[in-house]
Formats: sequence, C-alpha cells, structure tokens
Amino acid sequence: MPKTFPGTTIEVTTIEKGSSKKLFDGIFAAGGITLSQVSIMTGLEPYLIQNWVKRGFLSSPQKRMYSKEQFARIIIINMLREALQIEKICELMKIIGGVLDDPEDDMISDDELYHRYVDMIADDTLSISDMQSIENAAKQASEDFRERFPHSKDKLVKILEVMLYAHSAATLRKRAEETFSTLQ
Repeated sequence: MPKTFPGTTIEVTTIEKGSSKKLFDGIFAAGGITLSQVSIMTGLEPYLIQNWVKRGFLSSPQKRMYSKEQFARIIIINMLREALQIEKICELMKIIGGVLDDPEDDMISDDELYHRYVDMIADDTLSISDMQSIENAAKQASEDFRERFPHSKDKLVKILEVMLYAHSAATLRKRAEETFSTLQ
C-alpha cells in the first residue's frame, strides 16, 4: 500500500532516509513552484494557503512562486494541524524560525527540519508507543545538527518529538475514522 510524504499527497512505496531531500531537489530544480502546484502536492485549497500568508504563518511568495522554505513550512503546518491547534503550531514555528522573514534568527531552516523529521520516521524500528524509542530517534536525527544558538540542539530534539506525536495522533485518528466507517 502506498504511503505519502508527511503533510503531502505525494505517494511513495517507502520512505527512506534522504528521500524527502531528493524529492525537494527535484521539485525545486527549476526554481519556485506555483500556488496551484503547492495545492496539488498538499491537498490544501489555495485559499487556505493564501489565508496562512495573510495571517503571518507563512511569508508571501515572490513573483507568485513559493520557495523550498515556504513549501516545507506549508507541509509542516499541514502535517501538524490535525492534532495541534494552529496557535500551538505558530508557537512551534516561532521557536524554530523566530521572526518570519529573518533567516538570521532561525534555529533551523524549515526544509532542514522537515528532512530530519522524514529521516527520523524512515527508521522501521521506531515505535510510536515507546517514549524512549521516540526520544532516541529524535536524538539520532539531531546528531549532526550544528547549533547556531545555545541549547538549540536540545530544542530540536523536543521539536522532532512534538512533530512525531502530533503526526502520529493525526494518522491514528484518520485510521480510527476509516475503520469506524466500515462498521456503518
């Protein structure tokens, strides 16, 4: 059964380490992508993405094109929004990126965070029911992270844990609803 990259509609047979980076490199080989392309790859309505820009969750596209960073932010928000309130996601994104349009205060770029997350969940031995397994996976995904600010590596570990718990909760909820619908 095909899987999708977290936060997207992009189907894959397996998720492997480095696969999201390869995907992004291919998508952005020619530059930015349009709103309609973002919409197709995320399953989000264009008006919702535009609303996120208006509300300050996402920077404005340049010349109607979305960058790799913006796309990563959109799919991270999309991945988390089924389990976390949008305010909590915004707090998380502020911890990660500080001021929206200032890359100098970013703890980690959105696309690097997404790739680390995908690499973390690519591990078949990861058990979402084992808190120690999750912490170990987050630490391993952060091993080669270069801190720009004190304690940012520790924060990254916790952020990856939050992302996994939220994504897993949303996935389990969806499966519960699908299973429930078979009873009717």
